[in-house]
Amino acid sequence: MEEMMTAERPAVDTSEPALAIRNLHKRFDDVPAVTDVNISVPPGAFLVLVGPSGCGKSTLLRMLAGLEPPSDGEIAFGGKVVSNGRSGVIHNAASRDAGMVFQSYALWPHKTVEGNIDWPLKVAGWKREDRARRIDEVLAFLDISALRQRYPAEISGGQQQRVAIARTIAPQPRILLLDEPLSNLDAKLRVDMRSELIRIHRATNATSVYVTHDQVEAMTMATHVAVMRAGRVEQFGAPDELLLQPQTTFVATFLGTPAGNVIPVERAGDQLCHAGVPLAPAALAGGRSSAQLLYRAQDITIGRREGCPVMPASYTESSPIAGQSMVTCMVGDLRLTAMADGFFRAASGAPVEISFLRTPDIVFDDDGNRIAR
Repeated sequence: MEEMMTAERPAVDTSEPALAIRNLHKRFDDVPAVTDVNISVPPGAFLVLVGPSGCGKSTLLRMLAGLEPPSDGEIAFGGKVVSNGRSGVIHNAASRDAGMVFQSYALWPHKTVEGNIDWPLKVAGWKREDRARRIDEVLAFLDISALRQRYPAEISGGQQQRVAIARTIAPQPRILLLDEPLSNLDAKLRVDMRSELIRIHRATNATSVYVTHDQVEAMTMATHVAVMRAGRVEQFGAPDELLLQPQTTFVATFLGTPAGNVIPVERAGDQLCHAGVPLAPAALAGGRSSAQLLYRAQDITIGRREGCPVMPASYTESSPIAGQSMVTCMVGDLRLTAMADGFFRAASGAPVEISFLRTPDIVFDDDGNRIAR
């Protein structure tokens, strides 16, 4: 079925980025929503825009879809400019060769499943026999052939999502835009649908842009990730690059399961200390009197370890993970996550000792930017 889905697609031009965003801005009156975004991805990429609520990721996706005009900057699909805020070039949504799956699915309630899929093909000028063949293909591909004569109100949320995806991929768009499509599903179905969306992405040979606030979704699905904060791209790159080489404390603490621990330290002689405990050589801070140290959860453990810095803390909670326990504890007002062997549990607020097994992974300045070394 995947071969059938891709056999009729014209060849992809790999000489141009599938998506290029250059100096993109969006303001609502005087309020900036997206500021100076620059992103470029090749054909077939799976780009995830991830960040907290209100960071501008859905506004950026709507500009890609042609539902919002940019205030400044440019968007190009396959080398073709589809939006330019300065010159006023705005291609309408229908002419962009892009399809969008909305968070609410936005199915037409008065149309059957078959009718929902048929309509965009009819609008695109497909002949009746070609529409019928294509509807059969996408229904079978998404395993919803039995639902073709049902209405949206007669099927489950997970089935509605499959119909929304089928409607979007039926015209074979070059760009797939997905706005938090899993947010309305229960936890188990979300996990199942992640794999399904990756399968769909690969089978359609489209370039996908996926919006989410869930960093687990971002890191498991993406080929490229843009972490957004307050309308700006905090860091852009491959998932492993962002995990291993975060350039800011925001990225370091937003990505990863569990997220990294960032500990503020002060210089005391030739050491960097927190709560009076020496953690690392002062030289790592590059002459600064204070800094912030990144420790992964696996680099901190519960209990005293010989030759390691040890710090008193109070136990908060723990959860089992792959034969270990992910333990959360407090050092004053600082929340830290550590790993312990086996199943670890203590009374809430009980005193524990934590040991730092290695030197810090990365050192940041007080503004949260990585210190080069």
